[in-house]
Amino acid sequence: MKKTKLVVGNWKMNGLLDDSKQRISQTLSFIKKHKKEMLDNVDVIICPPATLLSTVHEMTSKHLLFLGGQDCHTNMAGAFTGDISAEMLKEHGCSSVIVGHSERRFYHNESDELIAKKGEAVHKAGMTAIICVGETAKERAAGLAKKVVKAQIMNSMPNDTLYADNTVIAYEPIWAIGSGQTATQANIEEMHNFIREVLEKKYPALAETQILYGGSVQGTNAAQIFKYQNVGGVLVGGASLKPPEFCKIIEAALKA
Repeated sequence: MKKTKLVVGNWKMNGLLDDSKQRISQTLSFIKKHKKEMLDNVDVIICPPATLLSTVHEMTSKHLLFLGGQDCHTNMAGAFTGDISAEMLKEHGCSSVIVGHSERRFYHNESDELIAKKGEAVHKAGMTAIICVGETAKERAAGLAKKVVKAQIMNSMPNDTLYADNTVIAYEPIWAIGSGQTATQANIEEMHNFIREVLEKKYPALAETQILYGGSVQGTNAAQIFKYQNVGGVLVGGASLKPPEFCKIIEAALKA
């Protein structure tokens, strides 16, 4: 999935069957109209709740709309009630999985080491791991943003990262997620350039991988975000639940 821009829609714990079908149908209408442009420029991934994977896969499998999981277990099978494995996600049409999202790190106390193991599971299943990193408002105010993000990158990477290019990094400043507050151009470029430097030095295989920005991405600011240096795409939360808004973001990626 090496394209110019990558747009990932994370639905989080939202969506029932009927409204999700409508949401996908509206997004597909836009994608069908722009099929030729998207072939060479943009990949779009939708990450719905696990309960909707089969339905979304059935609707999108023949179109330029890829499917992703929101999380997975480190093991492929076992006595882990309520969890879902990377292999299960792949069987339901997923080509990628988000791991280490800030909400998983915060609400479920997920460590960097656990996230690295989840990334390994995603790779073993033959999918791309979208690994999230990002600092809190308190950490940024204390001047620790780069230190925190570097540590997350160094410790959250799967062990096979040195030999594989099936990994995407998503920088999501935690203080901007769902707050309506987008990081400034200086914030975004500084962190994306820094992440690129870390990858080039430590993980040569990922020297050119996409680095996504996530944090209150909207149709109104997407075009500007795509212009920033080293921004290879966006990780979209709330706006991905609103087809008109999400399609504006895809359109901004096409024009970037």
